[in-house]
Amino acid sequence: MLGKLGYSRDERGAVLVEALIAFPVMSIISFGLLEFGYMMWERQQLAMGVRDAARYWSRCRPVFSPTVPSACNETTARNIAFYGTPVPGTNEPRRVPGWDDSSQLLLYPSKGSLSTAPQDDDIVKVVGTVVHQGSPAFSAILSSPVTISYSLEMRQIGW
Repeated sequence: MLGKLGYSRDERGAVLVEALIAFPVMSIISFGLLEFGYMMWERQQLAMGVRDAARYWSRCRPVFSPTVPSACNETTARNIAFYGTPVPGTNEPRRVPGWDDSSQLLLYPSKGSLSTAPQDDDIVKVVGTVVHQGSPAFSAILSSPVTISYSLEMRQIGW
């Protein structure tokens, strides 16, 4: 018999009620941490790609002699950034899903504007941008997509 107080002293089912309250909160926190970690991984991969492309682009030099052609080009720089290799295979995975459009990697200056005899103040800049392609639940929560950007400047060295 429960007595005068009724259910106020009965603790049966208290663990179930606590679990029903805690489980959704812990699930949301765990999901948020995983999504944030994935965004940080994408940013790190983007930074590595931009850094590799900038390193390649800083060593480029425009064609300065018809007998000595320049081997560097924008396509190779983009392949290095997007795939991590100058000549990707047919099934080569991209560093970041969705990062493969030439407009998402900007190279400054253009190849024709690179210095033929680089000085200490000649700089190349590479800017990479990608839209985070998170889980569908994450996309439903946000009103606009998350854009991840990274830029890097390096001194032009030339070949």
